[in-house]
Amino acid sequence: MRKLPALFSLITSIGLWYACTQHPQSKNVSDKPIIKINNHVVNIAYTDIGKGDTTLLFVHGWCINKSYFNEQAKYFGNKYRVITMDLPGYGQSGKNRNSWTVNDFASDVTSVITTLKLKNVILVGHSMAGEIIVQAKLNAPQQVIGLVGIDNFKGFDGKPKTAKSKADYAEAIAMLKKHFKAVATAYFNQDLFYKTTSAAIRKRILNDVANADSAIAIASMEDNNFNTTAKLKASKIKLHLINSDYTPNDTIGFIKAGIPYQLLQIHATGHFPMIEKPAEFNRLLQQAINQI
Repeated sequence: MRKLPALFSLITSIGLWYACTQHPQSKNVSDKPIIKINNHVVNIAYTDIGKGDTTLLFVHGWCINKSYFNEQAKYFGNKYRVITMDLPGYGQSGKNRNSWTVNDFASDVTSVITTLKLKNVILVGHSMAGEIIVQAKLNAPQQVIGLVGIDNFKGFDGKPKTAKSKADYAEAIAMLKKHFKAVATAYFNQDLFYKTTSAAIRKRILNDVANADSAIAIASMEDNNFNTTAKLKASKIKLHLINSDYTPNDTIGFIKAGIPYQLLQIHATGHFPMIEKPAEFNRLLQQAINQI
């Protein structure tokens, strides 16, 4: 069981038809063009509220969905244009493709940026979406002006993956394939909740994990080839992090690799600060936005 953190610390498209969601302020997108890449069409559910020269685009983490940013959309929608999206395979988005790599998801984010003609985009990515938004920045260097990670890159050391780390990762994937719900639920309970995480929030998250498409969830993690150090350097942009301190935040790797960063720590939450302490999280996110 203790090998699972190795998996989750390492993880932290294409064709689209933008489907409208049930959010009361979502734009009706039925007149949006169908975008086809490699003859595939994948529905992407999203919300689009607010106006402004700056766009905040929120990308969720593993086994959850765009609703985890409802409080942020409500708060920031009166200052900025705010987009929340369900990655393909999750939430209300489509599942009709076979590839679920970091590059695939980054291409999904890029397609949202391109199709909605977003500008001055600040990408905000939770957990595994940290790597996704870094690649999306490389895909759309002119449109993306800022990167904000949420509870990710906590153990970044800047070193290449070792044979042992790869073996541990493969073993964790094998465990998920055999007993997805049991292993994933145990991991969340053991490592992603803090003592102050409410029972209601725990229940919500565990329900989303239990009802995730296990094949897609596992495939989303199998891509262990993302060169985080090289990609962060290539992005040539400061990485802003809003991380809980329920587990240590090691920043030595950023310093050694020469990667500019800002760490804003939020106290007494687990892995989901945006829903555990939304007011404090929003205040910290505004600090990051102001710097960007």
